[in-house]
Parts: sequence; C-alpha cells; structure tokens
Amino acid sequence: MSVVLFFLAAIAAIMIWWLSGQRLTSKPWLETGSVLLPDHHGVDRPPVPAVKIGLFVFLGVVGALFSLAVSAYFMRAASADWWGMPVPRLLWVNTTALALSSAALQWAKREAQQGRMESLRPALATALALAVFFLAGQIQAWRELTAAGYVLADNPANSFFYMLTGLHGLHILGGLAVLAHTTVRAFAADVQPERLRLSVDLSTIYSHFMLAVWLLLFALFAGWANDFVDLCRTLIS
Repeated sequence: MSVVLFFLAAIAAIMIWWLSGQRLTSKPWLETGSVLLPDHHGVDRPPVPAVKIGLFVFLGVVGALFSLAVSAYFMRAASADWWGMPVPRLLWVNTTALALSSAALQWAKREAQQGRMESLRPALATALALAVFFLAGQIQAWRELTAAGYVLADNPANSFFYMLTGLHGLHILGGLAVLAHTTVRAFAADVQPERLRLSVDLSTIYSHFMLAVWLLLFALFAGWANDFVDLCRTLIS
C-alpha cells in the first residue's frame, strides 16, 4: 500500500507543478478577440489546450494502473513460491535507448518552439527510431528469457515480469503511433512549425512519463525498489 501512495503522490506532485504554470484559472469572458491577458508574472500566456489537460488525466489513470500492479508485485513477492529471475543485460541497453528517445523529443520540442524545421525533423526521426529500438529490444529480452527456461507460467515472478513489461510496451506502442504521425507531418513539404508544436509537446510529455514508469519498473526488477521500500518502512516504523 505504501508503494501505491508513494507512486500516486509522485504523479500528483508532477501534475500540480505543471498545472501551476498554466492558465487554468483564466477568465475567458474578460478576453476580447485574440488579445491575451497577462498572468501574475506579467507575461501573456495562451489558455491550456483541452487535449493537453486530457493527456494529463489519462497519464494519471495510467499511473494509478501501474501503481496497483507494482503493489500487487510486492504483495505476491512475499509468498513462499516466489523466486527471483535474472535481469537480462539487454535491459540496460533498452533503458538507455528509451532515455535517449525522451531526450531527443525534448530537443525536438525546443526546435519546434523556435520554428527550426531543419533541426526538428532529425530530432523527431531520432526519437522515433530509438523508441522502436526499445520495443524491439524488449521483445528480444523476452526471447532470451524464454530460451533460458524462464517461461510465463513457471514462476509468479516471471508472470509479473512479462505482464508489467508487456503493459508498458503497449503504452509505448500507443505513443509511437502518435509520434510516427507527427514525424510524417514534419517531413511534409507544406508543413508549418506552429502546427506541430502541440503534437511535439504532447509526445514529449508522454515520453517523459513512460520513461519514468520504466525506470520504476527496471528498479523493481533489479531489486533496488525492494531496498527502497524496506528503507521507507524502517523510517516510518
């Protein structure tokens, strides 16, 4: 239960931090035409797009789903029939690829804000290629584990590993569909940078979130999360 509360608290803190910088409390009836009212810093800011708010609500639901799965992992790990499984070395490579993909999207976001299409295109293509590499690497890690005898039904730890990595992979795949669409649009001859800014921004937010989820899962599989939870329990008690 403590793991669920910790994970949800982290997600809530990120959402509150982001929303605090947005004009969610703006009064549209005080705005005329396209004139924007200054915020409390005296800087004109556009209203928050509804799709971005929807993304954060969706990420909150996804975060709750993973937090429940992680909580179930810890409860099941206390059973007598649970024994650990090795972490494939390939997961280190996959983690690096996902982190670089997220960094490339952050680069793309900066280039989109500056309207530099000549830099935006390779940034998006790099992020897309690295994300595809991550998914391919996860599938290869599955193949290595099954070839070594760590099949799905052999051990509860195996089942949780395949379930959690598969669930994460499905969410990465969904983000890839949006990122691929954005990348194709960026390479169109008549594209304008301002039309891509929101799509790039949403893909960047999603990528950063899924990277954070994967780092949590990787720490879980490597055993580091167990040490952290034990430390938290010691401090609480």
